[in-house]
Amino acid sequence: QVQLVESGGGLVQPGGSLTLSCTASGDIWRLIAMGWYRQAPGKERELVATVNAGGGINYADTVKGRFTISRVNPETTTNYLQMNSLKPEDTAVYYCNARLYSSSRALLDPWGQGTQVTVSS
Repeated sequence: QVQLVESGGGLVQPGGSLTLSCTASGDIWRLIAMGWYRQAPGKERELVATVNAGGGINYADTVKGRFTISRVNPETTTNYLQMNSLKPEDTAVYYCNARLYSSSRALLDPWGQGTQVTVSS
């Protein structure tokens, strides 16, 4: 089994910054990609940013230029999402996701439990 644990959420004023972290642990043979998604109340879960082991990065248009996702690091299996210039519309529960192979070469797609980010004055 593989577990993802997120941290770093909280309450921040508009224009402020937060850094989320996500650490994967367990039966990991090869990390393929990691990503961040968010879900605001009454809305569907949406992609924020993803990064693959080859260095390819994808951002939602709404966060481009403000958020930065760290590269995949097989040694630490920790990924970061640096969020700057936060807006009230960034308020949501942020979820970490990973795509990886286990030691048995099973392709897994685990999710973290989510961390709340609230942007409000």
